[in-house]
Amino acid sequence: MTAVAADTAADLFAGVPPARPNSFAQWRALTGRVVWVMATKGELIVAVIVPLVFTLGFYLPLKFVMQFHGINYAQFVMPIIVLQTMSFTMMSNAQLAAYEAMTGLNTRMQTMPIGAMVPLVSRQSAGFVRSTVSLAAALGWGHLIGFRFVAGWGQTVLFCAFSLAVGTVLAIGADGLGSLTKSPESLSQALTLPTLIFGMLSCGFVPENQFPMWIRGFVRNQPISQFSYALRDMAAGGVTWHVLWVPLVWLAGGLVVFTPLAVWASVRRS
Repeated sequence: MTAVAADTAADLFAGVPPARPNSFAQWRALTGRVVWVMATKGELIVAVIVPLVFTLGFYLPLKFVMQFHGINYAQFVMPIIVLQTMSFTMMSNAQLAAYEAMTGLNTRMQTMPIGAMVPLVSRQSAGFVRSTVSLAAALGWGHLIGFRFVAGWGQTVLFCAFSLAVGTVLAIGADGLGSLTKSPESLSQALTLPTLIFGMLSCGFVPENQFPMWIRGFVRNQPISQFSYALRDMAAGGVTWHVLWVPLVWLAGGLVVFTPLAVWASVRRS
């Protein structure tokens, strides 16, 4: 009976072509799963609220002080608000990667006919959706406090593209760390400290001349300050290559360092 059943099954599926896993369909399904979870659990609402918290927390305390120095603080502070918003989405990506590694979902998908890079790319795609929502919200709240793009549509598009590029590079590095640590709570705490240090010791909140002389070199040249310079110029008269090339080097360097880490952490066997 067993042989007869086997022959019958073979005849039944004789004309069926062999299954070929479609990486695009897998990416779409996994990305949709993460985005659906973000939408149903309120993460996208949080992505809208967080930029408001940053806007109020950064703009209100220093608005009148900066006006006294002749600085339009809405224009000045908006880049760091956007960058802090991107860092928040970076932490969300890190927590997602750590959670999937901790619960064994990564290991399970490695045993299935799923493309090796599909889980990583799907997490990044979902993170890009979150970053886009946060960026749109940040610009909306910024408009309410007086932030404006005055350099034309080209610089506006460049501002948005560069902001999302920074968020994506940070998310790639955070994804690698999350897959390695497998601890969402401890990773969130570990990422908060450098985010605060680089944010506060930057030219995003106050001009360089407001810092002590001994630390101005670090403040001026560290990546957050360089990103702020470029974004501020994009929103104002337009960024020049002289200003833009240093942030691009920082961005490319981060991509070169973080991408192999994220790929290795995602595909390695636990």
